[in-house]
Amino acid sequence: MTRPLRRQLVTCAASSLLLTGTACGPFGGDDKPAADGPSFTVAAAGDILIHPQLTEQARKDAKKTGKGEKGLDFRPMMAGVKPVISKADLGICHFEPVVGKPGGPFRSYPDFLVPPQIATAVKDVGYDQCSSVSNHTLDHGPAGVTRTLNTLDKAGLRHTGSARSAAEAAKPLITEVKGVKVAQIAFAFGFNGREVPKNKPWIANKNDFDAIAAAEKKARAAGAEVVILSIHWGRENQPNASGPQLKLARRIARETGINLVIGHHAHVVQPMEKVDGTWIAYGLGNQIARHDVPNGLTEEGVIGWFEFVKRGGKWDVDAKYVPTFVDIPPDPDETGALPKNAVEDHRLVDVATALRDDKNLSEQQRSRYRLAFERTQGTLLNRGASQDGLVPLQGLPD
Repeated sequence: MTRPLRRQLVTCAASSLLLTGTACGPFGGDDKPAADGPSFTVAAAGDILIHPQLTEQARKDAKKTGKGEKGLDFRPMMAGVKPVISKADLGICHFEPVVGKPGGPFRSYPDFLVPPQIATAVKDVGYDQCSSVSNHTLDHGPAGVTRTLNTLDKAGLRHTGSARSAAEAAKPLITEVKGVKVAQIAFAFGFNGREVPKNKPWIANKNDFDAIAAAEKKARAAGAEVVILSIHWGRENQPNASGPQLKLARRIARETGINLVIGHHAHVVQPMEKVDGTWIAYGLGNQIARHDVPNGLTEEGVIGWFEFVKRGGKWDVDAKYVPTFVDIPPDPDETGALPKNAVEDHRLVDVATALRDDKNLSEQQRSRYRLAFERTQGTLLNRGASQDGLVPLQGLPD
């Protein structure tokens, strides 16, 4: 699949056509050899996990838009990231839960069963494909896996990590991006105590170095020129990468040819670092979620923006980031009223763009968005990633 009409953002100069404030200079990549081959961009973000409050928001929005299916429209909620995701040559999501039927019933933690209508919104903002394996993949057994993958197919989203058959599991997900064959492989650390059925060992990929290495080799044998790994790992609500994450990341970087590692599961942003030439995004936080007890970090997320450029016959990856935030309406007071100037809707926000362009933001929102940006930036850089060129796609406005 190619996207000839999408704007190419390979150099700092090209990036500035889309977004202002992008850093160039010693940390922007302009000291690297000139590209002498093809190039393309990838946008990838964190966990998509639909809690009941988000379903109610989609119901509220459907009444306003008059669109959606079975009275649910998730598109307004996610529209804030569309300008970024839709500009990438390849958009990769992480689809965490199992979907139910359009009219419900729906369930939340610990065994999610969410509206399939969310897949339409994911596609609408510009995603092309998703990792579909997580600790919740087997929440509702093989039937849940089948229903979820059927839903992604219907929405036009390709997927990898879980499968409906041995044949599907054996076929690598390879997408042609601007003439380059790009493979995505996906694995998860486990399934909340549920065992992979013995008669369906292919239904969901479990983290194992040898299995990851074998999946890369299979993708290469099928013609992949670039391989991206999506991996579900780490400790929930912990901004620091765990010891097992660091150990596995180093082995992947040093003993495989995988070009990029995209991590999920913690539900909070974790660092990025370059290990022996390979970018590791340990955790991209939540793309969209609404935990029962938001802790301030669970509302913050990041879109990784990766520019693949062939230099000297080898693929080089330049990494940038876009901090995001999920606005959550506060609880009403005893009269049922919201506090003055409080947000009224759940909305996924591109923080820097909102601060630059939205003239209706309250001072409270401006302060919260700046905190989200600065805290995300601090977390991303705390393993020295700035030395390897990690910069925001768009900086904070003055």
